[in-house]
Amino acid sequence: MTGDASLNAARRARELAALAAGEVVDVLVVGLGVTGAGVALDAASRGLSVAALDAHDLAFGTSRWSSKLVHGGLRYLARGEVGIAYESARERGILLTRTAPHLTRPLPFVLPLTPAVPPRQAALAAAGSRAGDLLRLTAGTPRQTLPSPRRLTPAETRHLVPGVRAGGLRGGLLHWDGQLEDDARLVIALARTAAAHGARILPRCRAEELAGDGALVTDTLTGERFTIRARAVINATGVWAGQLVPGVTLRPSQGTHVVLPATALGGPAAALTAPVPGEHDRFVFALPQPDGLVYAGLTDEPVDGPVPDVPRPTEAEIGFLLDVLNLVLDTGLSRADVLGAFAGLRPLLPGGGRTADLSRRHAVLTSPDGVVTVVGGKLTTYRRMAEDAVDTAIRERGLAAGPCRTTRLPLVGAAPPAQLAALPAPRRLVRRYGLEAPMVAAEAGDDPDLLAPVAPGVPVTGAELLWAIRHEGALTEDDLLDRRTRLGLVPAHREAALPMARALLAAQARAS
Repeated sequence: MTGDASLNAARRARELAALAAGEVVDVLVVGLGVTGAGVALDAASRGLSVAALDAHDLAFGTSRWSSKLVHGGLRYLARGEVGIAYESARERGILLTRTAPHLTRPLPFVLPLTPAVPPRQAALAAAGSRAGDLLRLTAGTPRQTLPSPRRLTPAETRHLVPGVRAGGLRGGLLHWDGQLEDDARLVIALARTAAAHGARILPRCRAEELAGDGALVTDTLTGERFTIRARAVINATGVWAGQLVPGVTLRPSQGTHVVLPATALGGPAAALTAPVPGEHDRFVFALPQPDGLVYAGLTDEPVDGPVPDVPRPTEAEIGFLLDVLNLVLDTGLSRADVLGAFAGLRPLLPGGGRTADLSRRHAVLTSPDGVVTVVGGKLTTYRRMAEDAVDTAIRERGLAAGPCRTTRLPLVGAAPPAQLAALPAPRRLVRRYGLEAPMVAAEAGDDPDLLAPVAPGVPVTGAELLWAIRHEGALTEDDLLDRRTRLGLVPAHREAALPMARALLAAQARAS
């Protein structure tokens, strides 16, 4: 890394002032989800000058509402989309072994062979797992990172997913995939790594109009409007891309998850796979998280009409997820078990049939006035999407730049697992911050209270909130609670932590 990775209010103000005064950048990126942050890093690491804007905050949109997985593409194999499956497996391997081993880890998935899974479906699932393992090998991910799939006995199945229904259980099928510590933390790491390579990362700057040579921008904190000039402009706003570039058409769909206490499912050590009745390749997954939670999802509902900034789960979607899980669980889940729920919008490319059947391929489009738009795709393949978008901008706008470096460029905090395990810091901090975990803990200074949870039953510490304000660009309590720490996924946790977040923001404002 070449420079300072810290994002904060002072840096934002300084860099925004230079752009408003007329400084021209090589690449202007609009959108700071995973794709936009990936574009900013790709371009900056090639030696291009970069400014990256978002109307709200880092990871404000779709990127924070995922299943927190890096998929290997099993579902795409089942549909014959070998190219997308291979791309997913390759990008998964890059994240797990090179660029973000601190934020990713192997996760076992178990399909219990209950009476709801007939032998033919079990045979197809087993064949799919073996094909996925071959894909892992082809993509170059080592066996020690993602172990082999295998058949489980009934006792092994119940050990990994204790809540599964014992009656008629024939065993289970085990395979491995990649899990993210948190999707928003991946975006933050990308943005901060881009900043270390010189990119200006500028949240709360709304692009009102785009052209091939810049954008009309409003600083939503001050109301000031100005033009940012650039030699190339890349629109990475996902499901909102068509609002800035006419002619870009998407077919979004909504995916909802529920947040459950792990105890309600018996404390699973693996992801539980529950087949959706009547569907041969659709499942609901109950995904164990580090802090005693399980995220269960997801739905696939078409979205018509205006695209909301923050989608809302429906009671019908929540009920669907609980109903599917209850088909394979001994003790039924009820609405009272749901601690929270969240929904995101997939930026699907147009096509016929159900949104659940649409391809997850991506596209890079160039408008008549030269704006490059990258759409479609999925979180796992963000890096490849960013590479394609930057390649197109370089070619279309005649920019002088080096080759793409992001297949081997570690994100801030990245290190091999053995090195991370030796760090003198709490394990929770190491999972979320990697090599920076000791520095996060040091934010507490001489105040031991800042190393304690910010409220009873809430895992986040005051030191994490301070780090987010001073180094991760958090400007508001929403930034702190809903994106840097993800406490907002459980409303009760958010409410408990709110006084500490407000107090630390006020204290930092007085000190600056």
